[in-house]
Amino acid sequence: MIDTSPPSHQPGLLLIHSNRLEALRDLLLAWMDRYPLEPLENEVFLVQSNGMAQWLKMAMADASGDPPDAKASGIAAALSFSLPSRFLWQVYRAVLGPLDVPESSPFDKPELLWRLMKLLPLCLDQPLYEPIRRFLSDDQDLRKRYQLAERLADLFDQYQVYRSDWLEAWARGSNSLITHQGHERPLPEPALWQPSLWRSLLLDVAEYPLTEPLNPPKDVLSRASVHARFIDKARGWGSLERPPRLPRRLMIFGLSSLPRQSLEVLEVLSKWTQIFVSIQNPSEHYWSDIVADRELLNPRRHQRQSRKANRPEILSEELLHLHAHPLLAAWGRQGRDFIALLDELDDPALRGQYQPLLQGLNRRIDCFESPGTATLLQQLQDDIRDLRPLSESKPLWPACDPRQDHSIRFHVAHGPLREVEILHDQLLALLNEVSSLRPRDIMVMVPDIEAFAPHIQAVFGLHDPGSERAIPFTLADQNRRTSDPLIKALEKLLNLPNARLGVSEVLDFLDVVALRQRFRIKPSDIPLYHRWIHNAHIRWGLHGAHRTALGLLSEDAVGQNTWLFGCRRLLLGYATGDSVDEWQGIIPSDDIGGLEASSLGPLIEFLDQLEKAWSALSEVRSPDEWALTLNALIEDFFDPTGTDDGLTVLEMERQLEDWRVTCERSGYQEPLPLSIVKDHWLAALGGQGLSQGYLAGAVTFATLMPMRAIPFEVVCLLGMNDGDYPRPRNTLDFDLMAHDVRPGDRSRREDDRYLFLEALLAARRHLHISWVGHSINDHTERPPSVLVGQLRDHLEAGWSLANDVVPGFKQLMEALTTVHPLQPFSPRYFKRLDPPSGLFSFAHEWISSADERDSQEPPRGNPIEQRLPPPVLDEPLTLRAITAFLQCPAKTFFQEALAIFFHGDEEPSEDVEPFTLSPLDRWSLGEALIQHQRGFIKNIESQGIDSPSNGLMASLNDRATVFMRRYQAKGALVSDSFGDLALEELKTSHQALLPSWGAILVEWPHEKNNDALSIHHEIHLDGQVIRLVDSVEGLRFNDQGDLLHLVLEASDLKKDGRYRKDVIARHWVTHLALNLEGRKINTQILSKMDSVVLEPLPSDEAAHHLDHLLEAWFEGMQRPLPMALKTGFAWIEEHDHEKARKAYEGDPSRPGEGIRNPYLRRAFPSFKALFETGVFESWAHQLLEPLHQMILHQEDRGRQRG
Repeated sequence: MIDTSPPSHQPGLLLIHSNRLEALRDLLLAWMDRYPLEPLENEVFLVQSNGMAQWLKMAMADASGDPPDAKASGIAAALSFSLPSRFLWQVYRAVLGPLDVPESSPFDKPELLWRLMKLLPLCLDQPLYEPIRRFLSDDQDLRKRYQLAERLADLFDQYQVYRSDWLEAWARGSNSLITHQGHERPLPEPALWQPSLWRSLLLDVAEYPLTEPLNPPKDVLSRASVHARFIDKARGWGSLERPPRLPRRLMIFGLSSLPRQSLEVLEVLSKWTQIFVSIQNPSEHYWSDIVADRELLNPRRHQRQSRKANRPEILSEELLHLHAHPLLAAWGRQGRDFIALLDELDDPALRGQYQPLLQGLNRRIDCFESPGTATLLQQLQDDIRDLRPLSESKPLWPACDPRQDHSIRFHVAHGPLREVEILHDQLLALLNEVSSLRPRDIMVMVPDIEAFAPHIQAVFGLHDPGSERAIPFTLADQNRRTSDPLIKALEKLLNLPNARLGVSEVLDFLDVVALRQRFRIKPSDIPLYHRWIHNAHIRWGLHGAHRTALGLLSEDAVGQNTWLFGCRRLLLGYATGDSVDEWQGIIPSDDIGGLEASSLGPLIEFLDQLEKAWSALSEVRSPDEWALTLNALIEDFFDPTGTDDGLTVLEMERQLEDWRVTCERSGYQEPLPLSIVKDHWLAALGGQGLSQGYLAGAVTFATLMPMRAIPFEVVCLLGMNDGDYPRPRNTLDFDLMAHDVRPGDRSRREDDRYLFLEALLAARRHLHISWVGHSINDHTERPPSVLVGQLRDHLEAGWSLANDVVPGFKQLMEALTTVHPLQPFSPRYFKRLDPPSGLFSFAHEWISSADERDSQEPPRGNPIEQRLPPPVLDEPLTLRAITAFLQCPAKTFFQEALAIFFHGDEEPSEDVEPFTLSPLDRWSLGEALIQHQRGFIKNIESQGIDSPSNGLMASLNDRATVFMRRYQAKGALVSDSFGDLALEELKTSHQALLPSWGAILVEWPHEKNNDALSIHHEIHLDGQVIRLVDSVEGLRFNDQGDLLHLVLEASDLKKDGRYRKDVIARHWVTHLALNLEGRKINTQILSKMDSVVLEPLPSDEAAHHLDHLLEAWFEGMQRPLPMALKTGFAWIEEHDHEKARKAYEGDPSRPGEGIRNPYLRRAFPSFKALFETGVFESWAHQLLEPLHQMILHQEDRGRQRG
């Protein structure tokens, strides 16, 4: 089309420099407002990050009109933001035509990867490829080939952008490199495979053309060839006729680097398009010759910036420190190269044409301005703007007073979590101090957001939005593989062939809403599943075949403790209830029934789909077959309901289809293992694009990335550790660009240096820098990043500390640096120190802890400060309740009075099958076996058999074997040698009990089979009647009518020759209750090796002891009763303080009662805390002394008999 633009829209490339992005932004907005495009014409912007795009949109939509002459309208519309590479490819298509240049190039990195996957094995027979052949040996799963192809695709993609002249030479058959000066030199022999591989790629593209029409094969669609054709055609195109689909105006904003190839496109494009290139230039003077490798720059005269006054034309290294800013010299190489390349495009005549138009807007082309000089930060930024060396700046600036100047602060921490905790307090202080400061004005940048994200969530996400310490925040740049629940679930599904599928792993799937929706699983079903799974003894593995596939032998096709094993038990339990003990080797689960059983169906359907997916994903398939399989996987497991989940599923399907099409276009159809497909698919889903969330009206946490340093009132840099920043990058051995550096080349290390400079210049009010300066293990000192060290050295050399304004500090860096304690609850945070330490904290929850740690007084024993109201009983107490209280009063208080339940330190894993019996399991199984045997004897005696016989004892032994085998068949213990050994030990213990049991049955041959003995007792406390109501069954009597309460105890009654009083105490309450109302009943406790008899008590004495227990329970329901059973017995035995302390706290080889029990540990952290309550001794004597004396009497009688 013929260009008839007015003067304000005339084509051309205008370079606009400024040291402040706000000035560049305001100039563009003013220009767009004064000289708008047509109503339906979009303004096109090139930016490098979504953050910059968001910042511009917000400025254009800002109804406040900042600046006033920008006349912001409150909305931002008719805007198009694009990445440079995507936009430039569209320019190629506009000029060369869509038929000659498709939407994507066969030499784009995604397609290049799969072409290389196809070509690499075909080239290995050639001698040139010996280095590749050695690397790819022993590559059964294709992982080596994929990784090599991935790196080569990235390398050739960079060659197309930065070394197109090499590729052109290689395409002509040359095996040489072209230097920056244009000289050719031969490639070393080990690298000759690279030109050969490039030529193979060119031939492959010609053999497998795209579906769209192509020019003859000589017109290869590599970026280098397309670029060359574009330049040739564009130079022959008249400037009056603008190609269609090209924008009339292009705004390039916020870029700090572009390859020369892209700049050549912009130069040609300026024939038809008005291009504004906004450049953030740190200094208004010419500074390209102060940075290393200046000899690589184009020697043409610098037209744009003038040298600073009194500066020599040729600056030698010896004079550099006298005429250059050291930080700009150290960090500015990346920006220097970009500005120097742009300088070659500068047109003085065009500047002259635009100058009057800009003056009409009260603007200048070079809009440099001083950031101010009031603070240390502003003075440093102004030094960089004016290119002042230290010799000029030192006498210029006054001494720094850190009490008034808070613009730059350094913080030394012991780890990343502490860095975030420190930041939270510092930001709270800033927000309280500066009323105009908003969370959106704060940017926090870290080297790797993935490493910091959990710490940020833990600290900033701790406080509810309404809390006074809440700071709204958002995390940008997170990889979706770690932040999107749906993609995380997909990754777990793709790991099925190698997954154990333990209980926790499978139930974690149910946290995903879209997956629960697919199988109609309600959130309320999940606790039910946990209960069923626990009782059905499911641990891991789908079935026996699944375990075998993982390399473990399975005892059968079902596999004990597998999901199939447990589901069969659950289904049989639902089908038969209590009517069947066993059916075809399956023991039914007795934990399912009623209406809740309907929830079992969705769980089994989910497990069926897992089994189907496991089988499908274990195969090797072609790309087309994988696309079908994985699309089916998405459909089988996800039913998105919300917008976000729906978009994620669409993205999954799109990326999968893009990969399939890419493989088809590249001609790759070789079968692939799942591992390769999984890595490629998930990498595509986790990638970050222009649309990543950013600047969401809160404190923004983001990764330090190029072109990211947008101006903020507060800029915080965390993780500035030596070795972590600048971020290391290992250069590939076969990267030929590493040996031929050119201006404009990308370098991670130089990028990071320039980004640090940009971050320094972006801070307007405050710059916060922190690093891990001390080891969390041994407090050894660790250095900060070399960039932080250079900044600190520069500040120390250029500024002085105001005399006597900060007592205790001699150097400026000491006053600007806060060294933080290891813990956030350190007393130093809550003290007023002289001189001030700079330490403070808003975490008021730590104040009491800090006061206690700082106090010289011993801590009070009971941490529960407030006494609860007296308990109100709706029902009478039971013997079991009082017995449980005597065993651990603190546990009763937390569970019954506060409804708080603690878990032990070593909870058994639900993902591991039980190979042995824990002490608790052994006791529980022994108790269950005893009750089982007692029921059998009761049944026998009801048939008229009054005394045991050898046959009955043998029957008991056989029944014990059957009982334990059934226990094993339930999955409660593995059915192998480990389980057999554990059960044999338990059976042996049970057999040792039988002779003594038989003897007692002979002596007490009759069981009281009529009504159980009723227990009624009451006491008046605090105006209430506390009732104890219960009954005791199974009493035996002899021919004389005497009564015996026989207790079979699974635990040993003696240890080291002495009675275990804590075990006997389990039956003390019942013994007291049996001897009320004048009944004289013995209680005999029988274990496998020993026996003890609790003799009858007078009824008033029994009632007296029982009253003490009820009084203790009443007190213990109001606050933790300072009494521990084992420790109490240890005390009353000898009144030995050390012996009691050892019983409570233990020793290095064995933890004590107070350490093992989480309730005691919470209420009384140490024996000192327990003892210093002042009532421990009295409660121990009151509750335990009667039982202690009775046991002593038994021991004396035993010694007399001995």
